[in-house]
Amino acid sequence: MSEDTLFSKIVKKEIPADILFQDDRVTAFRDIQPQAPTHILIIPNKIIPTVNDVLEEDEATLGHMFVVARKIAEQEGIAEDGYRLIVNCGPHAFQEVYHIHMHLVGGRSLGRMLKQ
Repeated sequence: MSEDTLFSKIVKKEIPADILFQDDRVTAFRDIQPQAPTHILIIPNKIIPTVNDVLEEDEATLGHMFVVARKIAEQEGIAEDGYRLIVNCGPHAFQEVYHIHMHLVGGRSLGRMLKQ
């Protein structure tokens, strides 16, 4: 297993977080610097540093992250109006924590993803 990350410490409850969901595969918690009214991070409990490190054995867990995102969006009341799921990979994408994570953001119009 890779060296502990900030997120793996949250999974193990060594660092406090507002955890909304946790099972044997994934953990979801509120971002401490939200960029929208709803900003939740969904992470695999297993440390996977970047998308480039995903293995075939991780497929079920990564698919499960999307199912959890849908459920949380419904619970947060943002499913009907829409939300964005973001996964950054590496320095050009400004990945800050090298433990793959999905940002679930919503609660307002988010505008276009990229400038045209």
